[in-house]
Amino acid sequence: MKRTVYIETTIPSFYGEIRTEPEMVARRMSTRHWWSFERGSYELFTSAFVLGELQDGDYPGKSEALALIAEVPLLEVAPEIESIASFYVSRHLMPAGDRGDAYHLAIASFYATDFLLTWNCRHLANANKVQHLRIVNAELGLAVPIITTPDLLLRESDNESG
Repeated sequence: MKRTVYIETTIPSFYGEIRTEPEMVARRMSTRHWWSFERGSYELFTSAFVLGELQDGDYPGKSEALALIAEVPLLEVAPEIESIASFYVSRHLMPAGDRGDAYHLAIASFYATDFLLTWNCRHLANANKVQHLRIVNAELGLAVPIITTPDLLLRESDNESG
């Protein structure tokens, strides 16, 4: 059985990124590499929140981002998601102003996905938040997804040694 990956909004966004700063180019290239060569090793999921965020606004690469994510199955936004996201905010795990990150984390945790794939290194893929997330999700009885970026989520090679 393939391990599961929740695709957060920044992944399809960076696939079509056009900024030329070295960090942006590196993220675009890493995202494209992962999408082309690594994603087949995983079962991918996303949510209506991702689709909504991608549909908002007018930005370069919008149609490409939406097309990229169109074939990825959507996880249902179960009624519990709202209360989980609210709990994350009340426990200062996720910011209160924009609850999108809280919803992404709530969905990935609720459905016990193995990974949450993102470029949001401030609120999601932040090593300083891991212990806090473990404590909060333990209180909620939820799994803790590994939150990572495309350049770190690589399939395991059969010939790698310890």
